[in-house]
Amino acid sequence: MAKSKFYVVWNGLNTGVFSSWKDCEAQIKGVQGALYKSFDSKDEAEKAYSSSPWDYIQKKSPAEGKAKSEDVPSWRNDTVLPLPPEVEAEALAVDAACSGNPGQMEYRGVYLRTGQEIFHYGPTLGTNNIGEFLAIVHALALLKQKSSAMTIYSDSKIAQLWVKKRECKTKLERTPKTEKLLQDVDRAVAWLHNNAYQNNILKWKTEEWGEIPADFGRK
Repeated sequence: MAKSKFYVVWNGLNTGVFSSWKDCEAQIKGVQGALYKSFDSKDEAEKAYSSSPWDYIQKKSPAEGKAKSEDVPSWRNDTVLPLPPEVEAEALAVDAACSGNPGQMEYRGVYLRTGQEIFHYGPTLGTNNIGEFLAIVHALALLKQKSSAMTIYSDSKIAQLWVKKRECKTKLERTPKTEKLLQDVDRAVAWLHNNAYQNNILKWKTEEWGEIPADFGRK
């Protein structure tokens, strides 16, 4: 008799832990950027669901055609982005953009040495502060997966404070349109509580250095 499997869906029509492939498939079929994985036990699946998917899978980030998380070694190429001398080139820069508050929000992470986009999320209904927060946690989870102590730059004091306190003090209302995003926030907070990291999270000094390289250029 075949051993039972449990399936985690982090990104799909509905997210959660499912006890059959049929139920899992119904959530991911036709969903661009679907994130899912099978586990041998319910406990393992539930633990995974409360964590970042990047701790368990290696595949494309939510933006179609963007860099794979397993492509981290390829960041180091011959292209060099002009940077202020006091900025660490071996680092990730993260930023978010939001049209309205709340509005259509997206965030991304960029490898500073080359300016290459490493991950991207959205757009989805949210707030800029949530995007800035998730971007830092996404970077932390990705770098931990690669056993990297690389520095992370963010221009958001609020997001850095939330990460330090392991909380997201958003007032965004939980509705059917924001449920998926707020589930991602819950997983990010859980990741911070369940994981230690050695990465420095530094403030990008926009007034001195200009816009952070992960900026979406919407100002």
